Amino acid sequence: MKRISVEAAVGLFLVAGFLCFAYLSVRLGDVSLFGDKSYPVMARFNSISGLKEGGVVEIAGVKIGKVARITLNPETYQAHVEMAIDNGVLLQEDSIASIRTSGIIGDKYVNISPGGSLETIKPGGRIVETESAINLEEMVSKYIFEKK
Repeated sequence: MKRISVEAAVGLFLVAGFLCFAYLSVRLGDVSLFGDKSYPVMARFNSISGLKEGGVVEIAGVKIGKVARITLNPETYQAHVEMAIDNGVLLQEDSIASIRTSGIIGDKYVNISPGGSLETIKPGGRIVETESAINLEEMVSKYIFEKK
């Protein structure tokens, strides 16, 4: 009788451990099980140096989405960045998307400056005004090698 209760306790402990592992896998893997809670918005940049898929999209320092996909347009040689914006956030048509750096040597993220328009970007729409990433190496080399 006592052996059955020990085996049952070990079995319950293992089941609880597997459930915790499954929960952590879903949360850390950023998998949505019950539908997507975001809508896609596109932006075109001349340079996105250092930006990666899964990067943060922010307004005023608050995370409002993530970078879903990055592709290159073979005709214009511009980077197309698809962002997944949270459903509760509405972006104005005249918003500005820019690539920023978190800290001096930190990760790149997309910062969106909201506009003043009453019209909003529809799901699948595009942010027209963009600012590309600043290349620090290029700026330093211009400063050092600039001829006077």
